[in-house]
Amino acid sequence: MENKARKIIEIQGLQKVYITKRLERIHALKDINLEIYDGEFIAVVGPSGCGKSTMLKIIAGLIPKSGGSVSLDGSPVEGPRKDIGVVFQDPVLLPWRTVLENTLLPAVVQKLDLREYSERAHKLIQMVGLSGFEDKYPFELSGGMQQRNAITRALVHDPTILLMDEPFGALDAMTRESMNVEILRIWRESSKTIFFITHSITEAVFLADRVVVLTPRPGRIVKVFTVSIPRPRGLGVISTPEFGKIIKEIRALFQTNGAIE
Repeated sequence: MENKARKIIEIQGLQKVYITKRLERIHALKDINLEIYDGEFIAVVGPSGCGKSTMLKIIAGLIPKSGGSVSLDGSPVEGPRKDIGVVFQDPVLLPWRTVLENTLLPAVVQKLDLREYSERAHKLIQMVGLSGFEDKYPFELSGGMQQRNAITRALVHDPTILLMDEPFGALDAMTRESMNVEILRIWRESSKTIFFITHSITEAVFLADRVVVLTPRPGRIVKVFTVSIPRPRGLGVISTPEFGKIIKEIRALFQTNGAIE
């Protein structure tokens, strides 16, 4: 990350407490403080149940926080916003809509000019490698292709930040590796800021400028690693000593905190 001048996301003292049906309090996140900058690729790792997805949903405005603050471009995030794109593990494409129609869904919902956004949709479809599949339906696509379609849908309305919640977790190992290389290319070509949740330490280090490590519940930030491995990155970097050193340091944190993935 070369330019850290413009702050996109600022999280201060973020807390999240869930109340169960038995009125028990489950502290999911505690005292989260983080700043994310324009064009940065941030990955978040942590044990299962540590609040990674909760954190993403709060940033997306999908669930309320219990304390602290989250701001996007200086304005508080208090609910769903048009300047945020989200990709989940399940592509959740509408089965009766084609690749192009699924891509354009946010433009339809937000009542944007479809002529203008159709041009953008076609460019995005080309960028993610789905040219020629514009008229195909989800059942005609592989898992990786469906996730590419989910990415075009999340980007079509030109959001400030793209939030990704384990987007490749359901894919087979070879497709996942391919999608890791693809998302770096898409990130580079779209110039978007990406906040990426993953269970894979290797995936996090391969993709990110910085890796945020959360503790077991209640999730706190135990350390933020800067990944200084040069870009562009190919899969070959995974076998380098520098890459292995960062992986080892992150795994040591998990062991120290009583959990490992």
